[in-house]
Amino acid sequence: MKAVCVYCGANFNGDTNLLNAIESLAQYFVDHDITLIFGGGRVGVMGLIADAVLTKGGKAIGIIPQFLADKEVAHTGLTELHVVQTMHERKQRMIELSDGIIALPGGMGTLDELFEAITWLQLGLHKSPVAILNINGFYDMLLKQLDLMVEQKFMKPANRNMILSSGDVRDLMDAMQNFDAAPEEVWFKK
Repeated sequence: MKAVCVYCGANFNGDTNLLNAIESLAQYFVDHDITLIFGGGRVGVMGLIADAVLTKGGKAIGIIPQFLADKEVAHTGLTELHVVQTMHERKQRMIELSDGIIALPGGMGTLDELFEAITWLQLGLHKSPVAILNINGFYDMLLKQLDLMVEQKFMKPANRNMILSSGDVRDLMDAMQNFDAAPEEVWFKK
C-alpha cells in the first residue's frame, strides 16, 4: 500500500490511548512510506493524525470541501490540500487516492464515510481493504450490530468478513496488507 485513507473525527476526547494509537499509526505510515489521505481538517483527530505523520517526516494529503475550508478549518501545512465542492466529491476522491481505508474513532461523519466505503467495496466499486482501528473498544457495539445483521440474514457472512478490525495498529496493517477482495459472485450470491 502506498496511500491509506484515514476517516476520523473533527473532535478529540483527550484519550491518551487514542493519542498513542495515532502516534503508532503515523509511525507505521512513515516507516513503510505510506501517504496519509484524510479529510483535510486541522482540528480534532484529523489534525492530530496529520500533524503526527508530518512531524515524523511523512506525507499527508487532505481533501476538504470548499465550505469547510471557508470556515478556516483546513490544515494549511500539508503535503497537498485538495479543495472540492461537495462532501460526496471529498469521499470519492479520498477513496480514489487510497489503497486502503481505516476508521479511527469519530462521529457521524466518520460513520458516513466508513459505511460508504464498505458499501462500495461490497458492490465492487473498489477493491481496497476497509478496516476499523478499534481503540478502547470504541467500535465494539457497531461490530456487534454487524454480526446481528448477519445473524438475522440482512448481511451475508462474506460481506461481514470483508470488514477488518483490530485494536492494534500492526495487526490491522498486516490484515490490510493481506486483504483480498472477494469476487462479486460471492457478494451477490443468494
